Amino acid sequence: MSEDPIASGGKKTSGDLETAELDAVYHQLATSPKGLTTAQAQQRIEKYGRNELVDKEASDLEKFLRFFWGPIAWMIEAAAVLSLLMGHWSDLAIILVLLFYNAISGFWQERKASDALAALKAGLAPKATALRDGKFTSMGADEVVPGDVLRIKLGEVVPADVRFIDGDYISIDQAALTGESLPVSKKIGDVGYSGSIAKMGEMSAVVIGTGNNTFFGRTARLVASAGGGASHTQKATTQIGDFLIFTSVVLCTILVGFNIYHDIVAPTAWQWSELADIARMVLVLLIASIPVAMPSVITVTNSLGAQQLAKKKAIVSRLEAIEELAGVDVLCSDKTGTLTKNILSLGDPILFGATTADQLILAGALASETDSEDAIDKAVIGGLKGPKALDGYKVTEFVPFDPVSKRTEGQVTDAKGKTLRFTKGAPQVILDLCKPDAITAAKADKTVADLAANGMRALSVAESEDDGKSWNFLGILSMLDPPRDGSKETIKRAKEHGLRVKMVTGDDVAIGNQISSQLGMGSHLIAASDMFTKDMDMSHLPARITECVDKADGFGRVFPEHKYGIVRALQDRGHVVAMTGDGVNDAPALKQADCGVAVSGATDAARAAAALILTAPGLSTIIDAIDESRRIFERIINYIMFRVAMTLDIMFVVVLATLFFGFSPLTPVMIILLALLDDIPIMTIAYDNTPSPKQPVRWQMQRLLFVSGFMGAMAVAQTFGLLLIGMEWLSNPQWQSWITLTRDQLQTAVFLQIVAGGHLLLFVMRARCSFFQPPWPARPLFLAVVGTQIFAVLMCGFGWFVTALPWTVIGLIWLYLLGWMLILDWIKLSLYGRLRDAAEHPRWYTRFLQSRHPSHSVASP
Repeated sequence: MSEDPIASGGKKTSGDLETAELDAVYHQLATSPKGLTTAQAQQRIEKYGRNELVDKEASDLEKFLRFFWGPIAWMIEAAAVLSLLMGHWSDLAIILVLLFYNAISGFWQERKASDALAALKAGLAPKATALRDGKFTSMGADEVVPGDVLRIKLGEVVPADVRFIDGDYISIDQAALTGESLPVSKKIGDVGYSGSIAKMGEMSAVVIGTGNNTFFGRTARLVASAGGGASHTQKATTQIGDFLIFTSVVLCTILVGFNIYHDIVAPTAWQWSELADIARMVLVLLIASIPVAMPSVITVTNSLGAQQLAKKKAIVSRLEAIEELAGVDVLCSDKTGTLTKNILSLGDPILFGATTADQLILAGALASETDSEDAIDKAVIGGLKGPKALDGYKVTEFVPFDPVSKRTEGQVTDAKGKTLRFTKGAPQVILDLCKPDAITAAKADKTVADLAANGMRALSVAESEDDGKSWNFLGILSMLDPPRDGSKETIKRAKEHGLRVKMVTGDDVAIGNQISSQLGMGSHLIAASDMFTKDMDMSHLPARITECVDKADGFGRVFPEHKYGIVRALQDRGHVVAMTGDGVNDAPALKQADCGVAVSGATDAARAAAALILTAPGLSTIIDAIDESRRIFERIINYIMFRVAMTLDIMFVVVLATLFFGFSPLTPVMIILLALLDDIPIMTIAYDNTPSPKQPVRWQMQRLLFVSGFMGAMAVAQTFGLLLIGMEWLSNPQWQSWITLTRDQLQTAVFLQIVAGGHLLLFVMRARCSFFQPPWPARPLFLAVVGTQIFAVLMCGFGWFVTALPWTVIGLIWLYLLGWMLILDWIKLSLYGRLRDAAEHPRWYTRFLQSRHPSHSVASP
């Protein structure tokens, strides 16, 4: 049985059908130049599906359930189960509310970002003209099937992969697929790719591949195989959760061991109440170890940051991209249409027979169509001094460019009535037409070679005054796709932000080198085909390849799989990579990159694969986005350091109080209230005034946990100091005669100290400088903290949910806290000073503090 050429996963479409003789193509597709009948087309739609890309996405339920999986979610769920077993229904209710709040908040924010991206998507090619039942009919592009005969005209999008079968000439712009700057001329038998655009001419073509079995679809499959791993943020959150779980387990073990040891030393009859007491202490410690609002704070901070990015013309498709963008140190940028205008312009004309540059450009313009969409014609006509330069000439005949003759020709009549012919085209073709002497031919060949070495295209021009019997070689026009306005300044700003910028282009290396040098990006571009072999596994690249990619300034002659491999190679070298692009050929690398950036005017495929979508032209927007993302990242780091320090404070105080004094200083309800009062107002940290670091920032967990742990130890000293004073107060009759204090009131005092001391600690840790120096806390953050503290004071003073405290004690606690705030600020400055000294003068402990990438800015301290 013969293999179905269409159902074979695209193998024959990408191989046999692209290269076979047209008669063989008709035979394999069971069609003819007369097209299909409506019945045949309907059968093929039912058998092979519509001409559209099929996306496989997780269901909303699956996306929602993901928020119940992970270290922090497990900790919350374990506390809920323990509360259920012990019958602590109020604790269980509050814990479940927090668990579902985290899940619903995270799901809602991701859904909003997903909807924003869906709003940007459009059809690949909305309409097509197919030969059905013997006549051409307009229809939706999704109705096109293999074997259809299409009519493709100027300005239309090619709706499927095709072979051209009839017509004189067509020029196809496939820059979005292959990265080629100029439209490609097609003749009968050539292949046209889905998603490319007809710029000139009109031809008929037979469809050889639709949907996922097109060049576009195969690129989409490569996109689907890219990326997919956990983000750096997810990994960091997991590490923090693991650290807190480990600490909690150790402290629980100490608590349980202490109680067992106590029973062995002073044995008593075992009571279920004792088991309940141990379980209650474990529950208190477990709840204390859970940074319940951390996922929500991170999500809300990222979400508000995404809104700020949207105001800067950058739409986030996934929130994790914000932190990834903050850590980017290598920016891979597509050339055509991104760094350049994708519009050809004339360079300096090289004169041979012409006497002036204007004469040479005028001759080239007279061999062009004035209303043409052809990039070369537009560039030549654009080089004229003014629109009236052609007024003295009347075009009587014009022969358009075709891939066989490789030139255009115009017959004109000048103001004196004289008939002239002008032609422009490939240098060798024009030289053969003019038949110059050997010296002129050699000079022309050298000129063309020199232009090519400088990345410029050459276009020769000639004139005939005897109706084409003899031709005079006038000269050579140099052409270049110029950089976008502001691209050089953008590259400079990128370098100032600690970014290495690498050009990635489908054009030749010489052309890439020229643009790269003009923009200050370096001139060491290499051909991707020289590094990546056809059968190379891009997911496991040799060390020599990754090193070569790392050292290069950019890459030329790049295909989609090469771009994907370039990103993988840079990631293997430890870089956080951003890939900017606008075409289908960029999509796999955009998906694989840590932060894929689809520039303004990008194709649907590029937008769907990207994490960040720019709606303003050029690259300048991305630098603004990097600035904002680093501020957002700093706010999240400030919150996490505060949260880890306070979690350690609560856990260790609970354990130390149990070991030394035999009672828990906090109840489970107090701990949950602490989470609410500490974290919900802290969500306004998303608005905080935070400077943007000048270098890429990353999750450096050793440093972050070291600083958090150190400041947490200071917070433990502060809280335990208050507890010691309270225990002394309870046992001192003289103090009790002044103000009576009970153990329940001591619990309230510790509760108030942690609520107020936590927010004061945040003010201390939110900046690397002294608290008394700018940047000052943002107004929303400051008001949220002040409001929370007023509520906490009233709650403790009037006994809402806790035992009431005398107002005098509340005042003394605040004096105690303000004194400690000054001490903590001094300790913080000393710690950061020591860390800077360690970086400048390494000692034995530097290995502990340094990250795996010491060249990057330290996000935490």
